[in-house]
Amino acid sequence: MELKVIGKVSTNQSFKIDIEEDYKEALTAMDGFGHLVVLWWADQVDNSDLRRTRIIEKPYKTGPDTLGIFATRSPLRPNPICMSIVDVQGIDYDCGIIYTSYIDAEDGTPVLDIKPYYPCSDVVREAKMPVWCAGLPSCIEESASFDWSHYFNF
Repeated sequence: MELKVIGKVSTNQSFKIDIEEDYKEALTAMDGFGHLVVLWWADQVDNSDLRRTRIIEKPYKTGPDTLGIFATRSPLRPNPICMSIVDVQGIDYDCGIIYTSYIDAEDGTPVLDIKPYYPCSDVVREAKMPVWCAGLPSCIEESASFDWSHYFNF
């Protein structure tokens, strides 16, 4: 199996994704998309010990005492692949830069793939979540002003 890094996250002064030269043309016809799904590699927490993590102790203040890693959005995973939905503030096609107002990845994080956000396949009208998730924001726009420190134990 071979993964190719198509770009890197930049969080210096603003949030953007810098696309590698070989993949700039893959941005063709992205005009008009308001949001993108970004798949990235949590390289800063990628080591063999963390990849063996199966259970974590109470990461969420209102959650169970232990959770299986698949019941979390933690970057601690067998394969630390993470996903973010970002808003598109602009695209510089010549330089291969996607500008966004925020992405929850660290500076220099490798980007593995970018897909357009389609409401017809990405929105679930009646999504179910456990009761301990009841206080989470109902959409990404509300997440920006949500006080996440009241949700996490770290």
